[in-house]
Amino acid sequence: MTLSKARFDVVSHLPALRRYARSLLRGEANAEDLVHETLVRAYEKRASFQEGRSLKPWLLSVMHNVFVDGQRAHQAEARRIERAADLSAPFEPPVQEHHVRLTQVYNALMQLPEDQRAALHLVAIEELTFADAAGVLGIPLGTLMSRLARARAALRDLESPANGSSAGSNKRAHLKIVGGSDGTSH
Repeated sequence: MTLSKARFDVVSHLPALRRYARSLLRGEANAEDLVHETLVRAYEKRASFQEGRSLKPWLLSVMHNVFVDGQRAHQAEARRIERAADLSAPFEPPVQEHHVRLTQVYNALMQLPEDQRAALHLVAIEELTFADAAGVLGIPLGTLMSRLARARAALRDLESPANGSSAGSNKRAHLKIVGGSDGTSH
C-alpha cells in the first residue's frame, strides 16, 4: 500500500512532536533526539497507519512508545550495572604498606635468637599465659620474662629513629605488646 504525500505529512506535526518531547523529557537536552527517533520509527511503521485516521495522534502515540521503550531500556541498564557492581569485589584499600610492615616485623622476629623468638611466639601469637609458656619451654618463669623483655626490646628497636622508620620523632613503639606490659618492669 502506497501512502500519499499529503496523508503522511509529518513535517506539519513537528512543532507538536517537539512540545510533547520536551514535556516527556522535562527539557530540551534530549527532546530533539526523541523527535528524530520518533520520525525514524514512524517511517519504519508507516504501513501500520490506518487510512482515514488523523496523523497527529498516531505520531504522538509512536513518540510515547519510543519514550517508554527508552525508559525501560535505561532502567534495565541501570539494573544490570547495579548487579554487576554487586558481583564485583568490594573496594579494599591497598595492602602494600601492610605487607611491607608485616614483612619487616617477620624479618625482625626471625632475627631474634631462637630462645627469645620461641618465648615471644608462645605468648604473643599463641596467647599462652606466662606460666604455660614457661612450662612448654621447660624454663623458670623469670627466665621466660627475661627472654620476652629482650625480644620486645629488639622488636622496639625496629621502630627506633636509628633504624629510620620514624626518623626525627620520639614516638613509642607501634608494636602491640601481648601478654605483658610495655615497660621494662614485669
